Amino acid sequence: MTEPTSSSEAQAPEPMPTLTYGGPSMSEKVKELRARKDEHLLMGGTDRVARQRSQNKLNVRERLELLFDAETFFEYGLLAHHQSQSPQMQGKITPADGCVTGIGEVDGRKVAVIAYDFTVMAGSIGMVGELKATRIREIALRERIPVVWLIDSAGARIQEATGSMFARTGDLFREQVIMSGVVPQVAAMMGPGAAGTAYIPGLSDFVPMVKGVANMALAGPHLVKAAVGEDVTAEDMGGSAVHCKVSGVADLEVPDDRSCIEAVRKYLSFFPSSNLEEPPVSECSDPSDRRCDDLIELVPSNPRKAYDMRKLIASIVDDGDFFAMKPDWAKNLITGFARFGGRPAGVVANQPMQLGGALDVNAADKAARFVWLCDAFGIPLVFLMDCPGFLVGSAVEKQGIIRHGAKMLFAVSEATVPKITVVVRKGYGAGYYVMNGRAFEPDLIVGWPTAEISVMGPEGAVNIIFRKQIESAPPDQQDEMRNNFIAMIREQISPYVAAGWSFVDDIIDPADTRKVIIRGLEQAKTKKVERPWRKHGVLPV
Repeated sequence: MTEPTSSSEAQAPEPMPTLTYGGPSMSEKVKELRARKDEHLLMGGTDRVARQRSQNKLNVRERLELLFDAETFFEYGLLAHHQSQSPQMQGKITPADGCVTGIGEVDGRKVAVIAYDFTVMAGSIGMVGELKATRIREIALRERIPVVWLIDSAGARIQEATGSMFARTGDLFREQVIMSGVVPQVAAMMGPGAAGTAYIPGLSDFVPMVKGVANMALAGPHLVKAAVGEDVTAEDMGGSAVHCKVSGVADLEVPDDRSCIEAVRKYLSFFPSSNLEEPPVSECSDPSDRRCDDLIELVPSNPRKAYDMRKLIASIVDDGDFFAMKPDWAKNLITGFARFGGRPAGVVANQPMQLGGALDVNAADKAARFVWLCDAFGIPLVFLMDCPGFLVGSAVEKQGIIRHGAKMLFAVSEATVPKITVVVRKGYGAGYYVMNGRAFEPDLIVGWPTAEISVMGPEGAVNIIFRKQIESAPPDQQDEMRNNFIAMIREQISPYVAAGWSFVDDIIDPADTRKVIIRGLEQAKTKKVERPWRKHGVLPV
């Protein structure tokens, strides 16, 4: 057995060899990082950015500066770029993969953004860009913050999407549906939006479009020409005039990018960050008890004379400030947002200047979507009723007026937010119902002295009830007899009859309309409504 060696006799270990790190220093690495980021911040490069500006369009970075409060935007995925092995993509540079994503603040509240940049491969949706967008949607849903899309995109990136790999795509639309009614979703059309980027606005809550610049369609002009042989421009097929005035897909036509961003910020100011919060209340210097004496002269007592309902709205809301939704589509019905005593509310009002305020299929759709939007985010509803009913006749029946009217009935019935109804003049037939009549759970329903509530107007009732008596009278007496019967029916549909039965809560001085609405909203802010459990209703579409 070998004796242990004493410590004094132990050999010292050989020294480790000194290794020299030949790589760059930390400061050099940071310098490289900054250079890479600066390169990606240029997006498609100075030439393409200049071309963007020549088309009356801001670049994506300028748009984000306008959208967010100063120095609050944090970008996700700036250094991303395409990873495609497709031969068509080799040698191409795609900073941020043409899709800028991140989170910033709008009026001090968190908002997520997904902004497609036309200077990088026409803003097309690439695989990496969509991974970034998916990441932001996940965060927005998890953290319950609104999502804003800034769309300036040619749609799917064909160089990457062509082939069976397309089978894994489509998450974004399913995720938008899941987010619907949970967080506000805005799709600002600031350039083209084709195919995939056309369905994003189709599933969003608010869609402003820049006039003469933005367009959206399921297929661009070249594909339309190849598929159906139609020669059409992008503007004629899907410009702002088409979607704001004809199709109703968009909500607001604006003159330029700056106005578009301002509209987005203002829209968001009426909404909570999610359906778990209350709508934001603002400071209000407009007195809650302010009288609106101008209304006495604005609305004619003669129910056959028209007036501009927009002037009535401007008179009663805070500081006359009204944010209209779809103002150029279905003009016979006005929808939009305002504040009463600082509290946001959605306004639904008949417009006697168009079709006498009667409802058609488009007006019913416009109202239903707006009511569902307000109800989803806890925004109270104010109904200003002057409705002679739904349009009748073979033309509207072929358009499905029953189906569309039922959609509006469904939405107003389902809404559980505070609801205030003011019967200004006519409340006839199903028009009285869908404008939140007594049976539809108004928290306060009042009428003006000019209100008329009936299954139909006096002229129509006389023509049905007394037609034979009038026709059997001598011709020179028929007009006088008809007028006498109309006067008799008009007495029966007086608002004092409904008030006498307590079917309306009060008949008010028109000048007190603002004060009464604010009082009703204040009273109803603690409203709780229980509905029978169901997975969901079966919507009439």
